[in-house]
Amino acid sequence: MKKQKIAKQIWRNRQLYLFLLLPVLYIIIFHYVPMGGIVIAFEDYRARKGIWGSEWVGLENFIKFFNSYDCKRIIRNTLILSVYTIAAGFPIPICFALIINSVRSEKFKKVTQTIVTLPHFISVTVMVGILMNVFSNRTGLYGIIGMMLTGEYPADILGSPSAFRHLYVWSGVWQEFGWGSIIYTAALSSVDPEYHEAAQIDGASRLQRIIHIDFPSILPTVVIMLILRMGTVMSIGFEKVYLMQNSLNIEASSIISTYVYNVGLASQGNTDLSYATAIGLFNSVINLIMITVVNKIADKVGETSLW
Repeated sequence: MKKQKIAKQIWRNRQLYLFLLLPVLYIIIFHYVPMGGIVIAFEDYRARKGIWGSEWVGLENFIKFFNSYDCKRIIRNTLILSVYTIAAGFPIPICFALIINSVRSEKFKKVTQTIVTLPHFISVTVMVGILMNVFSNRTGLYGIIGMMLTGEYPADILGSPSAFRHLYVWSGVWQEFGWGSIIYTAALSSVDPEYHEAAQIDGASRLQRIIHIDFPSILPTVVIMLILRMGTVMSIGFEKVYLMQNSLNIEASSIISTYVYNVGLASQGNTDLSYATAIGLFNSVINLIMITVVNKIADKVGETSLW
């Protein structure tokens, strides 16, 4: 009987399931099917022998990575960049959504939300190009102003390892905070206006209403988003880091994703796909552990979790 009910429900909602079909096929084809290739992390993979014909080496590729000179540096850089990004970028969309929700003018809300959301649609390549044009110490706005004021070229910010992290993180915050605030704005729209009316009658200020009404109403959403974000703590976007990377800032800009690319694809005549796959698998395992631990903590503390 249960199977018949499920079949009827599927048929009744067949149009919705049809819309769902393409995303599901995409995930299966491009995310689950390639998982079979993980086995080469435990092999000395040779293309002419194929996945199943290559020599099995067990944990040798992982040991090689942990013993390598670059291991500590790239893990440290990845963690610093990721934690910095979360610390700087996670609270700002929440604060912006709370502030914009308290504004009374609907026209001002819409205009502001549109303006701050637009940078999200700038491609990574264009974003890095903007950074180059603004912060280049010779041809950029920073260099031109420095030359006008001092008569000589200023220090090279784009080549500074310490400045790299700040440029990467804060340009990302500027680009994404408007887009990230959408989900919180949507959650705030479900707050019953009667709560605010009752609080106003009791003499609560606007800030008090934000703290005691608005924020608690979106707290479950905040927790879920934080759990999901912690699940990608070791996965920093490859494209932006790679485009901003140069020989001067390599000490700070070399992270796991760029290292995997360099050893797996970019090393001419010396590519090591097994080694690169092992590093990528290690990265994914750490992300899985992080999302599981944070989800468990959130469930115990606030009874809000993904599962």
